[in-house]
Amino acid sequence: MENKQQAKFSLNELLGIGFTLIVLGISMAYGLDIMSDVQADFVADSTQYNATADTIDAVTNVTSKLPTIATVVVASVLIGILVLYLFNRFAR
Repeated sequence: MENKQQAKFSLNELLGIGFTLIVLGISMAYGLDIMSDVQADFVADSTQYNATADTIDAVTNVTSKLPTIATVVVASVLIGILVLYLFNRFAR
């Protein structure tokens, strides 16, 4: 009798990814707040003011993509689990 190893998964494996995305979102939100406070200290249309404005725009762009990043990560994990399950079930 052949001893077939079976893959087992649980939702706890997604916990680390979820915490990472939450910490990333919170840190970016606080970072944006700090950068806007720093920008207020500079003279308008100066090099420093424009640099902080560009940085704020860039970080805002990244934070707007967090839902898409989370969707891709979760979909990748679920597809991986499905493929491994189907491979273990039908590979004989």
